[in-house]
Amino acid sequence: MKLWKFILGVILAIIVASGWLSWDYGQRFFEPNVSLNQSSVEIYVQSDWDIDDLILELCSHEFILDSNSFRWVAEYKKYNEHVKPGRYLLIDGMNNNQLVNVLRSENEPIQIVVRSVRTKEELVSSVSSLLELDSTALMGLLSNDGFCQRYGFNSATIFTLFIPNTYEFYWNTSAEEFLERMAREYKRFWTDDRKDKATVLGLSQSDVSALASIVQSEQAAHVDERPIVAGLYLNRLRKGMRLESDPTLIHALGDFTIKRVLNIHKQVESPYNTYKYVGLPPGPILLPETTSIDAVLNASEHSYIFMCAKEDFSGYHNFSVSYREHINNAKRYQRALNKRNIYR
Repeated sequence: MKLWKFILGVILAIIVASGWLSWDYGQRFFEPNVSLNQSSVEIYVQSDWDIDDLILELCSHEFILDSNSFRWVAEYKKYNEHVKPGRYLLIDGMNNNQLVNVLRSENEPIQIVVRSVRTKEELVSSVSSLLELDSTALMGLLSNDGFCQRYGFNSATIFTLFIPNTYEFYWNTSAEEFLERMAREYKRFWTDDRKDKATVLGLSQSDVSALASIVQSEQAAHVDERPIVAGLYLNRLRKGMRLESDPTLIHALGDFTIKRVLNIHKQVESPYNTYKYVGLPPGPILLPETTSIDAVLNASEHSYIFMCAKEDFSGYHNFSVSYREHINNAKRYQRALNKRNIYR
């Protein structure tokens, strides 16, 4: 009888213990633990973090109620051995099981807009403000001729690798991964048709982008005029004439506030000074839009070799074949500048 009671007691104890453990496990796994003052928040898990860094981040922002239960579930599911960097979306009322599942498998991509910026520095600043990658590391790669040669460029022409568009990236993308993706997008953009058109023009792909950057700088407002501008510069290149493009001087001077190019500006010593040197500059003077690249590849055929902004400030240009006609156009524009008190 005593043995039977003992056995029954043991069984009851096991049942109670099992019940308590089941309840405890259930609480740790399924009790809501994410408490936010809004419906959702983003959290950025850095590449060098371990589980302690992650818990510190969650607790410092008071995103979770019980750090111990979260740690226990993370360890139970072995997430602590593989903390994954990235951008994650936390939802108010999540339990620990849901939270760990999100953190290990639902890295949220980010929309990155590569814009038509003037310099590599602007591009790097824009990208590094949205991704984890180190701006110094990215700039270092873009300035390293040896690295740039990997993609068929040098440190001056590497800017043409970037095709302005909107791309999806994971936040924890490294500098090398970012450039590798841009190289794939570059190859995708440069179709056989585009490459064939560049060959017909006698230009490399980098040459096309360099010329496109000048065309866009000369005609930023009206895309419809860009093929005419492109045709003009191609005519000058074929004739062995200097391009004499004001935007290249502004790029060489590094002063983008200049509104009126003067003769003194034309004396700047720079390979980007197309008033001094024949041919295209060493690289683009901005990151050309795809419409500008296509404007060069589909340039208008005409005999114009001179252009001057219209005196009505419409953003369009007067084109001419003869230098005399060009001088007359230039005088009208200069009088319009003087009338508006624009001297610099």
